[in-house]
This record gives sequence, C-alpha cells and structure tokens, in this order.
Amino acid sequence: MQNTRPKERRKKKTKILRLFNPSIYDNKSNAMIKTIDLNEEYTRIDFKYLSSHKYINGGWIQMERNSFIRDTLTKRTYPLLFALNIPIAPEKYHFRRKGQAHIYTLVFPALPKSTKSIDIIEKEAPGNYFNYYNIEYQRWINIEPHTNYINNKN
Repeated sequence: MQNTRPKERRKKKTKILRLFNPSIYDNKSNAMIKTIDLNEEYTRIDFKYLSSHKYINGGWIQMERNSFIRDTLTKRTYPLLFALNIPIAPEKYHFRRKGQAHIYTLVFPALPKSTKSIDIIEKEAPGNYFNYYNIEYQRWINIEPHTNYINNKN
C-alpha cells in the first residue's frame, strides 16, 4: 500500500544573533536589559528586574499591552507580540521580598538589519514605566546561542 500522506517540509531554522548587554553588571538600576536576540522572525528582549527596597515585600511589576520598540532613526514602531514571565496589565506579579530578582522576556516583530538603535517603550506617560531610550545594541557583545549549533547539526 502506498503512503498517501504528503511529505512534511522541514522548516529552515533561522540563525539567531544574541547580543549581551555588558552594562548589566553595573547594578545602578533595578531594571536592566540582559540580552537582545535578533533573527528574521522576531526580536526577543530579555530583562532582569530587582524588586524595590522601598516596599516591605518588594512591590509588583506588570507590562502594558501596547508596549513597543521604536527604531530611533526611522521612528517606525513594532508592537509587542507577547510577554513571558511578566503579566499584562491589569494583572500583576507580586514579589515576596525586597531585592528579589525576576527575569522576563518581551517579543516583538523582527527589526530590519539596518537598525542601529531602538527605544523600548512600555508607555510614554507620567508614572513608572519600563522605558529605555537610544539602546545602541549593535555595540553589545555578540554571543552565539547554543541553538545555532544544534540547528546546524539537524
């Protein structure tokens, strides 16, 4: 009997460019960008946040649904696709103690390769929001992710 199922096409894995922020160890801020992953499908940004010493339990964090990244040269914006390990407002992540570290990820559409720097905007309004301006990530340390090696062997 002949197999009538169509052959599955193997999707080509895209190579990821991982850029590591060397200033993450400065410890001058509670909110830091750890890495930015770039490929043809998406832009992934990993953050590290240390809960505040101002509040007994460290407070809480959340992300606005309308967050975006912006090319600083063209001013083109790219909307948030999804967030990992941080709730979307009005939901909140409540810390258990002061100084507690929390890692979260935001994923956006792919940036053009010509992009040199970006703004990462949670919300441009009065208040405390995760906004970062003129991030020149092209100057960061390039670390090839292990997935690039795994994908090459398959």
